[in-house]
Amino acid sequence: MFRFAMLTLVAAVSAVGAAQAVVALDPVRGATALAAVWREGAPPPQVQDRAAILKSADGHYWAEGEIQGRPVRFLVDTGATTVALTQEDARRLGYDTEALVYGQKVLTAAGEARAAVVKLPAVSIAGASVSDVDAMIVEKGLETSLLGMSYLGRLSGFEATRTSLVLQP
Repeated sequence: MFRFAMLTLVAAVSAVGAAQAVVALDPVRGATALAAVWREGAPPPQVQDRAAILKSADGHYWAEGEIQGRPVRFLVDTGATTVALTQEDARRLGYDTEALVYGQKVLTAAGEARAAVVKLPAVSIAGASVSDVDAMIVEKGLETSLLGMSYLGRLSGFEATRTSLVLQP
């Protein structure tokens, strides 16, 4: 079931051309990540021991998250290796974006850019919290923060339905 949900989401992400994207280029292993995420307004409802992110009218999953007690809006992308943060979100979270070392090459919808690798103390989406999450802060070219597999892969599971993405902490 997990594989089917993963393949379905990857296919859905690939089919939508309007998404933003980030590809991390690792000089040792080659291209390692494609990240795309979409937007929706209302916070997702809690479902017992699971959390649900409602599918937006544009067909994408937009997640209202929290990092270090601050809100962050993410576009969900199962094809992304890591969480990717915009400069604005990084500054709001307290990162000195001028002092970061942008040593990781990435490709965004706006072209090639650089990213700084960071570790987030915790990322929480609709109550589903994960500690010590690998992430990138993209220097330029990323308009929306992306929720990738460095968060999603550490959940006990997630599943796409016709109306929502269900997270199992």
